[in-house]
Amino acid sequence: MKVLVIGAGNMGLTYAEGMSKSRLLKKKNIMVLDSSEEKLKELHQISHFDAYDTLEDCVPEADIIFIAVKPYHAEKLFHKVKPLVKPGQLLISIMAGTTIDTIKRATGLTKIVRAMPNLPAQIGKGLTSYVASSEVSRIELLTVESLLDTTGRSIQVSDENFIDASTGISGSGPAYVFYFMQSMMEAALQMGFSENVSKILVSQTFTGAVELFNQNNLSPNSWMEKVASKGGTTRAALDSMQGNKVGELIKEAAFAAFDRAVELGKEKHHV
Repeated sequence: MKVLVIGAGNMGLTYAEGMSKSRLLKKKNIMVLDSSEEKLKELHQISHFDAYDTLEDCVPEADIIFIAVKPYHAEKLFHKVKPLVKPGQLLISIMAGTTIDTIKRATGLTKIVRAMPNLPAQIGKGLTSYVASSEVSRIELLTVESLLDTTGRSIQVSDENFIDASTGISGSGPAYVFYFMQSMMEAALQMGFSENVSKILVSQTFTGAVELFNQNNLSPNSWMEKVASKGGTTRAALDSMQGNKVGELIKEAAFAAFDRAVELGKEKHHV
């Protein structure tokens, strides 16, 4: 089995590196294509990839085509790919807002998987949600899941609405966490801590809280009740957040990302 990754940006290279460690693939069974001369020089230095700059040389050789380019490149790319693909090839797209029907019409392929990764995939802690067209077999789905799991965990969702929804939660979610961390670090600096100490205070607090959550069956609300005693410091902080409706604002932010993912799909529908 040969996999072609089109687009050697952060996510494309992340998946190429992850998949190169999969038992399903032997060395040199990953082809990576990019149009940037600088990126190609970098790719040629990686011994376990075959680097390409021409679609004609690699698209017909692939069993699985993994598309990791920006959505605004989709129309041009699909136009070039369509004459080169073969029936039976499976295409995995991580382009936000680009629907399965759009990809089918634009490429002529029927076996399509639409996936939504997130940034922690770069360190093997990612979450990729995915949905497949009905033409993808159960065995092919197991292969897809195995390949996506090389960068963390994957979850199959029932329809494309959940891909847009997961964009608002897991896809964009790391940025919400960073936003919260930044605010806490700024508060620590204002309290007089150094930048280095502020970073340690915040990062270790997040790491510890996530580990506690993962190792137990308690809900976040239950943990808050455990930490916040009546009249205490934590209760003062939580009361402040509730009074300022921080929880509602976070939900609004997640839905803003969700809504934008839906809009992107409509904008790309003409491809």
